[in-house]
Amino acid sequence: MRALVHAGRIAIEHLAQLDDPRLDDYRHLRDTSRRMGVERARGIFTVEGHLSVVALLASRYRARSILVAEPHADRYAEVDVDVPVYALPSREIEQVTGVHFHRGVLAAADRPDLPTLDAVAGSARRLLVVEAVNDHENIGALFRNAAAFGVDGVVLDPTAADPLYRRATRVSLGHVLRVPFTRADAWPGALEQLRDAGFTLVALSPGADEPLAELVTSAPERLALLLGAEGEGLSPAAEAAVDRHVRIPMAPGVDSVNVATAAAIALAALFSAKGLGRTN
Repeated sequence: MRALVHAGRIAIEHLAQLDDPRLDDYRHLRDTSRRMGVERARGIFTVEGHLSVVALLASRYRARSILVAEPHADRYAEVDVDVPVYALPSREIEQVTGVHFHRGVLAAADRPDLPTLDAVAGSARRLLVVEAVNDHENIGALFRNAAAFGVDGVVLDPTAADPLYRRATRVSLGHVLRVPFTRADAWPGALEQLRDAGFTLVALSPGADEPLAELVTSAPERLALLLGAEGEGLSPAAEAAVDRHVRIPMAPGVDSVNVATAAAIALAALFSAKGLGRTN
Protein backbone atom coordinates (compact mmCIF):
# COMPACT_ATOMS: atom_id res chain seq x y z
CA MET A 1 0.00 0.00 0.00
CA ARG A 2 1.52 3.31 -1.03
CA ALA A 3 -0.16 5.69 1.40
CA LEU A 4 -3.23 6.24 3.50
CA VAL A 5 -4.52 9.81 3.16
CA HIS A 6 -7.12 10.93 5.69
CA ALA A 7 -9.42 13.80 4.74
CA GLY A 8 -12.86 14.33 6.23
CA ARG A 9 -14.43 10.96 7.04
CA ILE A 10 -12.80 9.08 4.18
CA ALA A 11 -9.40 7.39 4.13
CA ILE A 12 -8.20 7.32 0.53
CA GLU A 13 -5.99 4.29 0.00
CA HIS A 14 -3.38 4.56 -2.75
CA LEU A 15 -2.95 0.94 -3.75
CA ALA A 16 0.39 -0.49 -4.81
CA GLN A 17 -0.47 -3.95 -6.13
CA LEU A 18 -2.79 -4.52 -9.10
CA ASP A 19 -3.55 -8.04 -7.88
CA ASP A 20 -4.97 -6.62 -4.65
CA PRO A 21 -8.23 -8.59 -4.05
CA ARG A 22 -10.01 -5.35 -3.20
CA LEU A 23 -9.83 -4.55 -6.92
CA ASP A 24 -11.59 -7.76 -7.98
CA ASP A 25 -14.96 -5.99 -8.27
CA TYR A 26 -13.51 -3.96 -11.16
CA ARG A 27 -11.94 -6.57 -13.42
CA HIS A 28 -12.96 -7.59 -16.99
CA LEU A 29 -15.06 -4.52 -17.82
CA ARG A 30 -14.24 -4.74 -21.54
CA ASP A 31 -15.76 -8.17 -22.16
CA THR A 32 -19.51 -7.74 -21.69
CA SER A 33 -20.42 -11.41 -21.31
CA ARG A 34 -17.49 -12.12 -18.99
CA ARG A 35 -18.25 -9.01 -16.96
CA MET A 36 -21.89 -10.03 -16.57
CA GLY A 37 -20.67 -13.36 -15.24
CA VAL A 38 -18.44 -11.59 -12.70
CA GLU A 39 -21.32 -9.41 -11.55
CA ARG A 40 -23.70 -12.36 -11.20
CA ALA A 41 -21.13 -14.40 -9.27
CA ARG A 42 -20.23 -11.56 -6.91
CA GLY A 43 -23.75 -10.11 -6.62
CA ILE A 44 -22.61 -6.65 -7.67
CA PHE A 45 -22.94 -3.93 -10.27
CA THR A 46 -20.65 -1.07 -11.22
CA VAL A 47 -21.21 2.57 -12.10
CA GLU A 48 -18.91 4.92 -13.99
CA GLY A 49 -18.48 8.69 -13.89
CA HIS A 50 -18.92 11.29 -11.19
CA LEU A 51 -22.67 11.84 -11.65
CA SER A 52 -23.39 8.12 -11.44
CA VAL A 53 -21.24 7.73 -8.33
CA VAL A 54 -23.01 10.67 -6.66
CA ALA A 55 -26.36 9.09 -7.53
CA LEU A 56 -25.21 5.75 -6.11
CA LEU A 57 -24.12 7.30 -2.82
CA ALA A 58 -27.49 9.06 -2.50
CA SER A 59 -29.52 5.96 -3.42
CA ARG A 60 -30.88 2.96 -1.55
CA TYR A 61 -28.12 0.79 -3.03
CA ARG A 62 -25.15 -0.11 -0.81
CA ALA A 63 -21.83 1.01 -2.29
CA ARG A 64 -18.94 -1.40 -1.69
CA SER A 65 -16.06 0.83 -2.78
CA ILE A 66 -14.99 3.66 -5.06
CA LEU A 67 -12.04 3.37 -7.46
CA VAL A 68 -10.71 6.75 -8.53
CA ALA A 69 -7.86 7.97 -10.70
CA GLU A 70 -5.27 9.66 -8.50
CA PRO A 71 -5.65 13.15 -10.04
CA HIS A 72 -9.35 13.07 -9.00
CA ALA A 73 -8.93 11.50 -5.56
CA ASP A 74 -9.33 14.70 -3.56
CA ARG A 75 -12.83 15.10 -5.00
CA TYR A 76 -13.93 12.10 -2.92
CA ALA A 77 -12.11 12.94 0.28
CA GLU A 78 -15.15 14.71 1.74
CA VAL A 79 -17.74 12.09 0.78
CA ASP A 80 -20.04 11.81 3.78
CA VAL A 81 -20.53 8.04 3.66
CA ASP A 82 -18.52 5.17 5.07
CA VAL A 83 -17.24 3.74 1.78
CA PRO A 84 -13.61 2.80 1.08
CA VAL A 85 -11.97 4.85 -1.67
CA TYR A 86 -9.08 3.29 -3.60
CA ALA A 87 -6.81 5.40 -5.81
CA LEU A 88 -4.56 4.37 -8.70
CA PRO A 89 -3.00 6.12 -11.68
CA SER A 90 -5.33 6.05 -14.70
CA ARG A 91 -3.02 3.76 -16.67
CA GLU A 92 -3.12 1.19 -13.87
CA ILE A 93 -6.92 1.36 -13.64
CA GLU A 94 -6.94 0.55 -17.36
CA GLN A 95 -4.81 -2.53 -16.62
CA VAL A 96 -7.22 -3.66 -13.90
CA THR A 97 -10.44 -3.02 -15.83
CA GLY A 98 -9.31 -3.66 -19.39
CA VAL A 99 -10.97 -0.50 -20.69
CA HIS A 100 -9.70 2.93 -21.64
CA PHE A 101 -10.31 4.99 -18.52
CA HIS A 102 -11.21 8.64 -18.99
CA ARG A 103 -14.15 9.34 -16.65
CA GLY A 104 -12.05 9.45 -13.52
CA VAL A 105 -14.02 7.19 -11.21
CA LEU A 106 -15.83 3.87 -10.84
CA ALA A 107 -17.83 2.46 -7.96
CA ALA A 108 -19.06 -1.02 -7.11
CA ALA A 109 -22.28 -1.75 -5.25
CA ASP A 110 -24.26 -4.72 -4.01
CA ARG A 111 -26.93 -5.84 -6.45
CA PRO A 112 -30.25 -5.94 -4.58
CA ASP A 113 -33.24 -8.20 -4.99
CA LEU A 114 -35.75 -6.47 -7.27
CA PRO A 115 -39.12 -5.37 -5.90
CA THR A 116 -42.26 -7.15 -7.02
CA LEU A 117 -44.44 -5.86 -9.82
CA ASP A 118 -47.12 -4.98 -7.27
CA ALA A 119 -44.61 -2.95 -5.27
CA VAL A 120 -43.50 -0.93 -8.31
CA ALA A 121 -47.04 -0.43 -9.59
CA GLY A 122 -48.39 0.29 -6.09
CA SER A 123 -49.29 3.98 -6.00
CA ALA A 124 -47.82 4.70 -9.47
CA ARG A 125 -49.73 6.74 -12.03
CA ARG A 126 -47.25 6.53 -14.90
CA LEU A 127 -45.19 3.47 -15.81
CA LEU A 128 -42.84 2.61 -18.64
CA VAL A 129 -43.13 -1.01 -19.74
CA VAL A 130 -40.17 -2.18 -21.83
CA GLU A 131 -40.13 -5.33 -23.97
CA ALA A 132 -37.00 -6.73 -25.67
CA VAL A 133 -35.00 -3.49 -25.71
CA ASN A 134 -31.57 -5.09 -25.47
CA ASP A 135 -29.32 -2.08 -26.08
CA HIS A 136 -27.83 -0.77 -22.83
CA GLU A 137 -27.61 2.81 -24.10
CA ASN A 138 -31.29 2.81 -25.03
CA ILE A 139 -32.16 1.42 -21.60
CA GLY A 140 -30.10 4.13 -19.93
CA ALA A 141 -31.74 6.84 -22.05
CA LEU A 142 -35.20 5.48 -21.22
CA PHE A 143 -34.49 5.75 -17.50
CA ARG A 144 -33.18 9.28 -17.93
CA ASN A 145 -36.40 10.17 -19.76
CA ALA A 146 -38.47 8.47 -17.08
CA ALA A 147 -36.85 10.58 -14.37
CA ALA A 148 -37.21 13.77 -16.40
CA PHE A 149 -40.90 13.35 -17.11
CA GLY A 150 -42.33 12.04 -13.89
CA VAL A 151 -42.54 8.31 -14.52
CA ASP A 152 -43.09 6.46 -11.26
CA GLY A 153 -41.53 3.15 -12.24
CA VAL A 154 -40.24 0.93 -15.04
CA VAL A 155 -41.28 -2.65 -15.77
CA LEU A 156 -38.93 -4.79 -17.88
CA ASP A 157 -39.76 -8.01 -19.66
CA PRO A 158 -37.40 -11.00 -19.19
CA THR A 159 -35.33 -10.14 -22.29
CA ALA A 160 -34.69 -6.41 -21.81
CA ALA A 161 -31.13 -5.29 -21.10
CA ASP A 162 -29.86 -4.89 -17.54
CA PRO A 163 -30.41 -1.31 -16.31
CA LEU A 164 -27.62 -1.75 -13.76
CA TYR A 165 -25.01 -2.55 -16.40
CA ARG A 166 -22.26 0.09 -16.41
CA ARG A 167 -23.12 1.57 -19.83
CA ALA A 168 -26.79 1.92 -18.93
CA THR A 169 -26.14 3.68 -15.63
CA ARG A 170 -23.68 6.02 -17.34
CA VAL A 171 -26.08 7.02 -20.13
CA SER A 172 -28.88 7.52 -17.61
CA LEU A 173 -26.62 9.93 -15.63
CA GLY A 174 -27.38 7.81 -12.59
CA HIS A 175 -31.17 8.03 -12.88
CA VAL A 176 -31.36 4.24 -13.14
CA LEU A 177 -30.55 4.36 -9.42
CA ARG A 178 -33.43 6.74 -8.68
CA VAL A 179 -36.36 5.33 -10.68
CA PRO A 180 -37.88 2.14 -9.21
CA PHE A 181 -37.88 -0.82 -11.57
CA THR A 182 -38.58 -4.52 -11.69
CA ARG A 183 -38.34 -7.39 -14.14
CA ALA A 184 -41.55 -9.30 -14.83
CA ASP A 185 -40.79 -13.00 -15.24
CA ALA A 186 -44.39 -13.79 -16.15
CA TRP A 187 -44.71 -12.34 -19.65
CA PRO A 188 -47.03 -11.18 -21.08
CA GLY A 189 -49.07 -12.08 -18.01
CA ALA A 190 -47.63 -9.02 -16.26
CA LEU A 191 -49.59 -6.83 -18.67
CA GLU A 192 -52.87 -8.34 -17.53
CA GLN A 193 -51.72 -7.83 -13.94
CA LEU A 194 -51.20 -4.13 -14.66
CA ARG A 195 -54.64 -3.88 -16.26
CA ASP A 196 -56.18 -5.52 -13.21
CA ALA A 197 -54.44 -2.84 -11.11
CA GLY A 198 -56.25 -0.15 -13.09
CA PHE A 199 -53.67 0.76 -15.70
CA THR A 200 -54.57 1.53 -19.30
CA LEU A 201 -51.96 -0.05 -21.57
CA VAL A 202 -50.82 2.28 -24.36
CA ALA A 203 -48.40 1.41 -27.16
CA LEU A 204 -46.63 3.80 -29.50
CA SER A 205 -47.14 2.58 -33.06
CA PRO A 206 -46.36 4.35 -36.38
CA GLY A 207 -49.47 2.83 -37.97
CA ALA A 208 -51.94 3.73 -35.21
CA ASP A 209 -55.00 5.84 -35.94
CA GLU A 210 -54.96 7.73 -32.62
CA PRO A 211 -52.55 10.71 -32.60
CA LEU A 212 -50.51 11.49 -29.50
CA ALA A 213 -52.42 14.74 -28.97
CA GLU A 214 -55.65 12.79 -28.48
CA LEU A 215 -54.04 10.63 -25.78
CA VAL A 216 -52.73 13.76 -24.05
CA THR A 217 -56.19 15.33 -23.89
CA SER A 218 -57.83 12.11 -22.67
CA ALA A 219 -55.03 10.52 -20.67
CA PRO A 220 -56.20 7.85 -18.21
CA GLU A 221 -55.52 8.27 -14.51
CA ARG A 222 -53.16 5.29 -14.54
CA LEU A 223 -51.18 4.82 -17.75
CA ALA A 224 -48.57 2.23 -18.71
CA LEU A 225 -46.65 3.18 -21.85
CA LEU A 226 -45.37 0.11 -23.72
CA LEU A 227 -42.17 0.24 -25.76
CA GLY A 228 -40.76 -2.53 -27.91
CA ALA A 229 -37.45 -3.24 -29.60
CA GLU A 230 -36.45 -1.06 -32.52
CA GLY A 231 -37.34 -2.70 -35.80
CA GLU A 232 -39.46 -5.55 -34.49
CA GLY A 233 -41.59 -3.45 -32.14
CA LEU A 234 -43.81 -5.15 -29.60
CA SER A 235 -44.42 -8.89 -29.78
CA PRO A 236 -47.82 -10.07 -31.06
CA ALA A 237 -48.74 -11.13 -27.53
CA ALA A 238 -47.96 -7.69 -26.11
CA GLU A 239 -49.76 -5.98 -29.00
CA ALA A 240 -52.84 -8.05 -28.28
CA ALA A 241 -52.83 -6.94 -24.65
CA VAL A 242 -52.70 -3.20 -25.41
CA ASP A 243 -55.77 -1.02 -24.86
CA ARG A 244 -54.76 1.93 -27.07
CA HIS A 245 -52.32 2.36 -29.96
CA VAL A 246 -50.98 5.87 -30.42
CA ARG A 247 -48.81 7.43 -33.13
CA ILE A 248 -46.42 10.36 -33.03
CA PRO A 249 -47.07 12.56 -36.10
CA MET A 250 -44.00 12.83 -38.31
CA ALA A 251 -42.94 14.41 -41.57
CA PRO A 252 -43.62 12.49 -44.81
CA GLY A 253 -41.01 9.86 -45.52
CA VAL A 254 -40.18 9.22 -41.85
CA ASP A 255 -42.13 6.55 -39.99
CA SER A 256 -40.24 6.18 -36.71
CA VAL A 257 -37.58 7.50 -34.37
CA ASN A 258 -35.27 5.89 -31.82
CA VAL A 259 -37.16 4.15 -29.00
CA ALA A 260 -35.79 6.51 -26.33
CA THR A 261 -36.66 9.54 -28.49
CA ALA A 262 -40.20 8.28 -29.00
CA ALA A 263 -40.60 7.77 -25.27
CA ALA A 264 -39.29 11.27 -24.55
CA ILE A 265 -41.74 12.86 -26.99
CA ALA A 266 -44.74 11.02 -25.55
CA LEU A 267 -43.76 11.47 -21.92
CA ALA A 268 -42.94 15.16 -22.36
CA ALA A 269 -46.36 15.76 -23.91
CA LEU A 270 -48.13 13.95 -21.07
CA PHE A 271 -45.99 15.73 -18.48
CA SER A 272 -46.62 19.17 -19.93
CA ALA A 273 -50.34 18.56 -20.13
CA LYS A 274 -50.43 18.14 -16.36
CA GLY A 275 -48.62 21.45 -15.87
CA LEU A 276 -45.66 19.82 -14.11
CA GLY A 277 -42.01 20.76 -14.05
CA ARG A 278 -40.11 24.00 -14.39
CA THR A 279 -40.68 26.64 -17.04
CA ASN A 280 -37.89 28.92 -18.22
